[in-house]
Amino acid sequence: MRVSVKPVVACGLAAASIIVSPAIADNPVVQHVVVIFQENRSVDNLFHGLNVVLPKADIASTGQNSSGQAITLTPVRLANNFDLSHSYASFQLMYDNGKMDGANFVQCTPNGGASCPINPEFEYVDPADVIPYFYLAVNYGFANRMFQSNQGPSLPAHQFIIGATSQISATSMFFAADNPLPFPVKTVGCDSPSSENVALVGPNGMTSSAHPCFEHATLTDLIDNPPAGARKGISWRYYTPNEGGLWSAPDAVRHMCRPAGTPVKCQGTDWTDGKIVLNPAQVLTDVAQNRLASVSWVIPTGAESDHAGGNDGSGPSWVASVVNSIGNSAYWKNTVILITWDDWGGWYDHVPPPLDPNYGYIENGFRVPLLVVSAYTPAGYVSQQTHTFGSIVRFIETAFGLPVIPPGTLQDARSDDLSDFFNFSAPPRTFQTAPAPLGPEFFLHDHRPPVDPDSE
Repeated sequence: MRVSVKPVVACGLAAASIIVSPAIADNPVVQHVVVIFQENRSVDNLFHGLNVVLPKADIASTGQNSSGQAITLTPVRLANNFDLSHSYASFQLMYDNGKMDGANFVQCTPNGGASCPINPEFEYVDPADVIPYFYLAVNYGFANRMFQSNQGPSLPAHQFIIGATSQISATSMFFAADNPLPFPVKTVGCDSPSSENVALVGPNGMTSSAHPCFEHATLTDLIDNPPAGARKGISWRYYTPNEGGLWSAPDAVRHMCRPAGTPVKCQGTDWTDGKIVLNPAQVLTDVAQNRLASVSWVIPTGAESDHAGGNDGSGPSWVASVVNSIGNSAYWKNTVILITWDDWGGWYDHVPPPLDPNYGYIENGFRVPLLVVSAYTPAGYVSQQTHTFGSIVRFIETAFGLPVIPPGTLQDARSDDLSDFFNFSAPPRTFQTAPAPLGPEFFLHDHRPPVDPDSE
């Protein structure tokens, strides 16, 4: 099958790029934003059946393979025993020039002793396993057209969620496209061995590779050094299982990591002043002790991540625990919670992504879920706007009166700001606790060694 990805102007992308709401701009109602970043699920995979209770939700029950056959999606447990490739090459195969018929070419890898089912890519999570997610979608906001920013796996995705790019430098046209090689690796980022490399993609396709230590501005730089006119006294915190994992985005930004020592470790001030917290459950304690930062990124452990073949089914409870802790606190009326998944994980989805007019070789990837939870989000709202990880960054910038990240050409500058999810002129809604099998105490007292959400 001939596969190519061409930068094209996509319907809805240009319009979304100019939506900035004055209702959000430096809105004093928004004092805190919490970004919960889960792992590897497409919309059709994770929210099968949501359209029964939310008729406007765009969920498919069948998909098409490369032979033109209609494949009915079948159920699988959230904690399944195989994983699917979600590399840049797998994106190209499944995308197939916008025909969305190549999912059957995505490689399946079973856990030891297991085997892959027939048509593993065409499966959906049993709704009984994700009741908290459905509850949040029905009672708050759900996005029909949320697309991951990159066309591949975790490492570049996490660069986009803090910096609206995976460029190797501020002025480069080359982006990190995949996870590092060779695998397996113990450390990923600026403190990794010099032999470790990540494949790059540029305007003419895949090119050379580079050490996974990038130098570009991030949203944290704007928060630490707000320009004139921005809100004062804002702060950030990044909760992650380990230093050096694929999901530890600051580790791969040179001026945040500042690698040094023997063995090499990140020694930047962000790692010593409490901004980077190597314990995801600490966010629950910080909420309880009134220490929530203005902006928080919350990265789960592998067990809680929803990653196929590696999670234990506790992801929905983990997310519900964070949401419920905030919802049942004084933070509820001034906090926006944004829940999304870093990539599609190789699972089928029927909606072709809108490629960026200038960066179609990397932006955007397939649909991933987005849930928006706040006291000002109407119950059951289904957004039809086009959103990306850049939209999350743009929302935070707009909410706190910050400019876009320099040099002003990154994805946040051409993204919407999620404004359609909010009605700040309405009185705040009363929080209702999301049902979940496990509560915050489970995660606060889970003493298992934290495993990175993704090791491949």
